[in-house]
Amino acid sequence: MGKRRTWWPGSTYSRVVPSTSGRVLVVDDNKVIRQLIRVNLELEGFEVVTAADGAECLEVVHQVRPDLITLDVVMPRLDGLRTAGRLRSDPRTAGIPLVIVSACTQHEVDSGLDVGVDAFLAKPFEPQELVRVVQSLVSASIGSAGRVRGPGDAEAAAGHAGS
Repeated sequence: MGKRRTWWPGSTYSRVVPSTSGRVLVVDDNKVIRQLIRVNLELEGFEVVTAADGAECLEVVHQVRPDLITLDVVMPRLDGLRTAGRLRSDPRTAGIPLVIVSACTQHEVDSGLDVGVDAFLAKPFEPQELVRVVQSLVSASIGSAGRVRGPGDAEAAAGHAGS
């Protein structure tokens, strides 16, 4: 009902809204979580594109060119931590802020920090906290456009949200 598919492959979805805040790629295998994140971010002026797993994220990231990516950890085909590692190892995506939105164990948090994840939100998350973290990281990223970000940059900008 009223949903429009984009030209990206698979179940990627983008609602056309005036983007005043930036573009976010939301990656989660749970459709309800994708929609929850999408709605909360769209209400704050973000354009949101979704992907159902890490493999789909890597297929569309260069077309979408997001300002930030949220990743679940446990997903089919390619999990969030491996996706984060691949995004960080590609010079074209290395500077995109990454937020893990998942019920993370301490090991997953440590692994995420090792590959350069910028922030963590534990499920279930507060929508206001999601918006705050995304706004902080996008603002910091846009403010430092043209500069390759280091692993600690986002912690200084947004702090750790959950663990």
